[in-house]
Amino acid sequence: MPTALVVRTAGTNCDAELCRAFELAGARPILVHVDRLVEDPARIDDADLIGFPGGFSHGDDVASGRILAVKLRERLYPALREAARRGVPMIGVCNGFQALVQVGLLPGPSAGANWPDDAPPPQTVALAHNAQARFIDRWVRVRPEPASPCVWTRSISELWREGERDRTLRDDALVLPIAHGEGRFVAASDSVLTALRDGNQIALRYADNPNGSTDDIAGICDSTGRIFGLMPHPERYLDWTLHPWWTRLPESMRKRNTPGLLFFRDAVEAARHAPAAAAR
Repeated sequence: MPTALVVRTAGTNCDAELCRAFELAGARPILVHVDRLVEDPARIDDADLIGFPGGFSHGDDVASGRILAVKLRERLYPALREAARRGVPMIGVCNGFQALVQVGLLPGPSAGANWPDDAPPPQTVALAHNAQARFIDRWVRVRPEPASPCVWTRSISELWREGERDRTLRDDALVLPIAHGEGRFVAASDSVLTALRDGNQIALRYADNPNGSTDDIAGICDSTGRIFGLMPHPERYLDWTLHPWWTRLPESMRKRNTPGLLFFRDAVEAARHAPAAAAR
């Protein structure tokens, strides 16, 4: 059974949901405080998957995800770099996404390039204050990008294609909850955005942009498709009863796995077939 390392710190509040998501998807979650990893970075070597949950790490006192990102960059980058090199699927949700872009794990090196040995890649994208300049807490419709190599979105991409025949799947099933004040995706330059588009690293878009994100971007992946960050919360959509209008959904739909769970099932399946997992 693959092992999923869920990294928490002061202020994270979606770690239990993330652990449950991995467990329901067929992995064994291990919840670890980031300070324990700093003491023993080798624990990352045993992980088949890694998750960075949402919340308000360190109260977002300096900036959203900033303190967690500094710890990861300064103390854990070598271990995370090696995990990335061996193809460990990683996910950063909301606050975790904010941290991963500041670490440089996303968007990561360009296709075919190596992860740098000496220091993390520079930050090239960010999650800025919402265009409305206020916190948004609602469910939103999303659309995956089928051309993306993202291993986390394969099943919902199939669901999107199936939705061409059944619009209910797109309009009612493919929704995710958001809850953030700083979720507006921005790139450092037009060339960065072009590289994301050309590399198919835009894995998830908003169907109705709720926060002013550039190009409707809700989530991106690295060039391998194994490291994924998104502002919406799939781990909060593991049961149909969590859907805001679940009683009106067709019974046939509610017999499926929820789209939220599909993200994690895809990643666990990818981890099972990774060379590093097979060797253990």
